[in-house]
Amino acid sequence: MKQFLPGTTRLGFIGTGVMGKSMLTHCINKGYVNPTIYTRTKEKAQPLIDLGAKFVETPREVAQNSDVIICIVGYPKDVRQVILDEKDGVISGIGKGSVIIDMTTSEPSLAREISEKAAEKGAHSLDAPVSGGDIGARNGTLTVMAGGEEEVFSAVQPLLASMGKALNYMGPAGNGQHTKMSNQILIATCMIGVVEGLLYAQKAGLDVEKVLTAVSAGAANSFSLQSYAPRILKRDFNPGFYVEHFVKDMGIALKESEEMGLNLPGLKLAKQLYDQLIEQGGAKYGTQALILALEKLNNIQ
Repeated sequence: MKQFLPGTTRLGFIGTGVMGKSMLTHCINKGYVNPTIYTRTKEKAQPLIDLGAKFVETPREVAQNSDVIICIVGYPKDVRQVILDEKDGVISGIGKGSVIIDMTTSEPSLAREISEKAAEKGAHSLDAPVSGGDIGARNGTLTVMAGGEEEVFSAVQPLLASMGKALNYMGPAGNGQHTKMSNQILIATCMIGVVEGLLYAQKAGLDVEKVLTAVSAGAANSFSLQSYAPRILKRDFNPGFYVEHFVKDMGIALKESEEMGLNLPGLKLAKQLYDQLIEQGGAKYGTQALILALEKLNNIQ
């Protein structure tokens, strides 16, 4: 199978939000020029149009004009609509030998369904969710976790390398999503530790910035501590990753866990706390806003 290299690959991209905009910009800068794009709000795609992207009215048109179609949208229902819709979805317009790369965090069963539908058209698909948030997207340092055919994964590595540094092949269709679920479980419980540690330091009367410097040099250090604790201290709750999307991910992980007979109390607690944050109006905040739910729980103003 040929490699999908810059200069010769017609790239399509669906979803140009917080993550997608930066990811596609990196692709363009690496030589995947004049991509065909679709997003629900054209105005949000204007910076990409200014870089040479061609906006079309349906995902089907993206597929008709692309060798590789990347999708990164919000929810599994959005993935189903843009890829599997019989009239306007990617599958309805995809050509033989083309590749769909769904980088949305979604359901493993949906990834397998997309793979089957693509194969019926002589095409291929990868479920390739990412980790690293808005910082990783901006810096081109995302971690990619891909499920699907290994030959296809190898063929699109030059394209994935435009957006990420750690490119991981995890096995058959659906395994990329399963890996991302494991990732989200780790992050969910880690974020509880970050916000509780900061609240404890504050309540003890410590200089919280000094505490952060001290503990970051030891075993407590983590990506969440490094990336989100400074934002929390600044009361910066702007989204790198939306709370409502994180709750969606935890819901998928809990559903998959239950089907496997797993009881994950830490994940259940994290979701309960984030559900409370949404009830407080925090759905559109970044995940670091979890501290607001803990502050309310402790009557901290």
